[in-house]
Amino acid sequence: MRIVQTRRISQVFFFTLFVWFCIVSTIGDKLWQLRGWPVNWFLQLDPLVAIGTILTTHKLYWPLLWALVVICATIILGRFFCSWVCPFGSIHHFAGFLGNRKKKAAEKIQLNKYRKAQCVKYFVLIVFLFMAAFPSVGATLQAGLLDPIPLVTRSFNLVLLPIADSSVNVTSVAGRFYESAWLIFAIFLTAVLLNLVIPRFYCRFICPLGAFFGVIDRFALWRIGKSQNECVNCRLCEKSCEGGCQPAGNMRVSECVLCFNCLDDCKHELVSYQTRPSLAGEETDPDISRRGFVLSLASGILAVPAVRLGNKLGSNWYHRVIRPPGALGEEQFLQRCIKCGQCMRVCPTNVIQPGGIDGGLENLWTPVLNNRIGSSGCQLNCVACGQVCPTSALRPIKLSEKLGIGEFADRGPIKLGTAFLDRPRCLPWAMDKPCIVCEENCPVSPKAIYTQECFNTVRDGIFTVKKATNDTVETVEDNLPLDKFATGDYYCFIEEGDERTKIVGNTENSIEISPGRQFEKIPAAGSKIQIQVRLQRPHIDIEKCIGCGVCEHECPVSGRKAVRVSAEGETRSTDRTLLLKG
Repeated sequence: MRIVQTRRISQVFFFTLFVWFCIVSTIGDKLWQLRGWPVNWFLQLDPLVAIGTILTTHKLYWPLLWALVVICATIILGRFFCSWVCPFGSIHHFAGFLGNRKKKAAEKIQLNKYRKAQCVKYFVLIVFLFMAAFPSVGATLQAGLLDPIPLVTRSFNLVLLPIADSSVNVTSVAGRFYESAWLIFAIFLTAVLLNLVIPRFYCRFICPLGAFFGVIDRFALWRIGKSQNECVNCRLCEKSCEGGCQPAGNMRVSECVLCFNCLDDCKHELVSYQTRPSLAGEETDPDISRRGFVLSLASGILAVPAVRLGNKLGSNWYHRVIRPPGALGEEQFLQRCIKCGQCMRVCPTNVIQPGGIDGGLENLWTPVLNNRIGSSGCQLNCVACGQVCPTSALRPIKLSEKLGIGEFADRGPIKLGTAFLDRPRCLPWAMDKPCIVCEENCPVSPKAIYTQECFNTVRDGIFTVKKATNDTVETVEDNLPLDKFATGDYYCFIEEGDERTKIVGNTENSIEISPGRQFEKIPAAGSKIQIQVRLQRPHIDIEKCIGCGVCEHECPVSGRKAVRVSAEGETRSTDRTLLLKG
């Protein structure tokens, strides 16, 4: 079997495994659901994730030790990850093959030549690493924006799989929805379509992980190179070169992605995989200038203070950035979150959403709770998001910790925020419409939402009695809306006797009284009655509210909800307390 065929088998295997892990990131105990599958394995293999978290936190989350295996293998074998394991690299490889397969050899050689702009990915890498490396200016982990493994994981989790599953609902009982999914899809699609311009465009010019492998590839024991000096200079070895590393001439070691196409295309067997340098010469260092290095270094150092000029971590923090349970304090959270979307994928109610830039640029694609979307708010008996977070930006908490029971009883439940009532939009408060949906659905015990009863006279609700019996009142006026007051929420109030009885039906000029609540004193002809509505107006006990968002999701008011959750009072941030500090 040729080594190129072996590489293709490896690409298909790892890509299929990656897609399978995305599919099984679903709550449940079936074979295709979360039941011990190592769904974060590809993210844990990513050295950029491990190095980024080390730089920001000065700690290594132990599952990320898998990245050390990849680094050691790269030092021995060369830059194998890009063409043998990386699922995003496999997509680019296949897209480039489809788009350029019918072109002539000369055209392919021209397409796959080395370009000076391939140094851009090293500048991207430097910017991300220095954004993570300087706690004095506020370290932040933003490599996940362009790191290929979080990028492709986010794209599959939040766009491709929900689209594929939208008509069959295999991985979810209902369709999954994600805010700004169009932007995630646009970036993914653009990266793929650019392969029609230059094969593996993203890998050559943008990929910061590829740049990292290119840096350590100079130390590789095995590498591609010319094994003999004699060469007819046909350049067929560059016809399908995926990295643009110039195997026909002065070999650029840092750009070689070990696709082995050059070995397959060389008709004279002059190119080999060897431990000695290429006899045609080679460049081991990345092609970056000192000026470019200094500029990218300065950009990385200045980027964090620049994006934080809005003071989004201080007094100007955005109250709608509500993090899932187990989230670290905001600054520590931003030092760990890689924007992979795993927590959003596993959330059974679809309430965890990718954040936008309204909470600051650093908030982009990080997990936030949007209680208007999905099937409910954050469920009390669910801690799945913290269990799948690959970097512990969301701590893997116990259910007892979330609920504040057992050993955590002295701390109380984890508060994600606090619900507030918008009375001008609340049906009982603003429109005299009976509604207790928020109180009925509040899941905490005792309930954080309680009601207080009151009776309000409806508009134009004062009528003159024409005649009355024990269970019927006929009015002089004949403009009562037919059966409007038959819902059980309306009462007949007699002004003279201060008596109130429930209405069970009405016509245009009469009302019917509930048989079990007849008048103690029948109203006299010519006396006045009032039709009143019984209201149970909601109030929120902010000390009991945990900010789960169920009330906001279930509120029947469309558009801007009458009850909304804000991040004030969240457990993870003592400086965001709602009550005055004593």
